[in-house]
Amino acid sequence: MNTTRDYNQEIKDTKDAKYTYGFDLDVMHPYMIKSFIPYFVRGNLLELGSYKGDFTKRLLPYFNDITCVEASDEAIKEAKKQLADKVKFINSLFENVTLPTTYDNIILTHVLEHIDDRIAVLKRINNEWLSDRGRLFLVCPNANAPSRQIAVKMGLISHNTAVTPTEAEHGHKITYTLETLKKDANAARLNVVHHSGIFFKALANFQWDKLLATDIISKEYLDGCYQLGKEYPDLCSSIFLLCKKGEKNG
Repeated sequence: MNTTRDYNQEIKDTKDAKYTYGFDLDVMHPYMIKSFIPYFVRGNLLELGSYKGDFTKRLLPYFNDITCVEASDEAIKEAKKQLADKVKFINSLFENVTLPTTYDNIILTHVLEHIDDRIAVLKRINNEWLSDRGRLFLVCPNANAPSRQIAVKMGLISHNTAVTPTEAEHGHKITYTLETLKKDANAARLNVVHHSGIFFKALANFQWDKLLATDIISKEYLDGCYQLGKEYPDLCSSIFLLCKKGEKNG
């Protein structure tokens, strides 16, 4: 394991921010699944970065052969509590892991921005892990989300693509735009076949959590933000690339 990073520490809440909010679990996760479903292919699934298994659990109705690779052994312990033997877990870094097969569906959600050598990992996905008919579902937080742009105007963040001190504590190495995410996917020779945004977002996560505890926000409003995000991907909470296997590269 990488001795320069403590992956168990990175997943802990800080005094300024949670690692995961209710907004992530109750709003973004369902809309990610909704965005993915039309593109799932029959077969097995590899989830790179499963955290405590909350998103993994939402994948169970669609796949009966799921493998998860996760760097934090503490996160895997928590995930096993709710998933038991329904999923195969591997405690390893993506850079080091040896996987037994190729995969028809690979999920990488809110993980790439944590990786030290992102191009190298994307190349491994393309060269080694994606089956010939496989699809990569790549999702990252969006630097240009209105909530983030507002924070810049408020003087809380220096610029849209900045990595804040709290994000750095949680292991973030980059804040992607749609353009820079496509650039890295292309550098790994992945074939980007579709791009979109997931959920138009003008409020910060902690503000959403407060709103979701009231009756102010309806399911219809949430659905409206999801639909609007399809029209304005660059103004969404997350950006989404669907990729297929491209030319193999070194």
